[in-house]
Amino acid sequence: MYINVTIETSEGRADIRIDSEQMIGQGLNVLRESGKIPNGSTPDCYCSRLNQRPASAHMTFAEEQIFDGDILSAVI
Repeated sequence: MYINVTIETSEGRADIRIDSEQMIGQGLNVLRESGKIPNGSTPDCYCSRLNQRPASAHMTFAEEQIFDGDILSAVI
């Protein structure tokens, strides 16, 4: 299932559509390499605004219960 999420980093903000079974970090690296989200490093941890808790880049969006419309803010 595909979800629409917003990714916020110190380099900027991007709205993306991604497979919920994709690992968060891996999916963001691919998007960064293709120029779809700002350049920079991929943090190991994000904060989910809907869940109000951290989400690991080493888990899938589904495992971290990231749903359509969520905003993930990089934790640096």
